[in-house]
Amino acid sequence: MTRGGSNRLLTPEEVAEWLRVSETTVRNKYRAWGLKPQKVGRLLRFRERDIVIYLDEHYG
Repeated sequence: MTRGGSNRLLTPEEVAEWLRVSETTVRNKYRAWGLKPQKVGRLLRFRERDIVIYLDEHYG
């Protein structure tokens, strides 16, 4: 993976697995965490690079 992540879209389930939290936590906390979702129809998706940036800024 390149620095900053890719533009690949992740489901809330994939984000939850990566962060080792529940999917419900991701759905309830993404706004508080400052993650901008990408809407695909009614579905939430998150850019991989946004997750990497969040992790670097908060846990770097």
